[in-house]
Amino acid sequence: MQFLLIAYDGTDAEALDRRMKSRPDHLEKIALIKKAGEFLCGGAILDDSGKMIGSMILYEAPDRATLDERLKNEPYIYNKVWEKINIRPFRLANIE
Repeated sequence: MQFLLIAYDGTDAEALDRRMKSRPDHLEKIALIKKAGEFLCGGAILDDSGKMIGSMILYEAPDRATLDERLKNEPYIYNKVWEKINIRPFRLANIE
């Protein structure tokens, strides 16, 4: 089952600093789940000036409970980078 995560960073003065400090650990976790076939695509959401303000990730997981368990180890969550998180079931179009 696929899940779309859209998360927006905090807007306080330290928000970008938290993101940049957490980014190496975040990318390391993403690399591991990509290798396992559980990361389909994703990237940073940018504002009009190109500043990172959030993330979009498309996950593959057996169910929502499994994804929620996986997200307990997400550095952007436990380091309080993401302030608003929305996760929805998703179906990637199969276009040939």
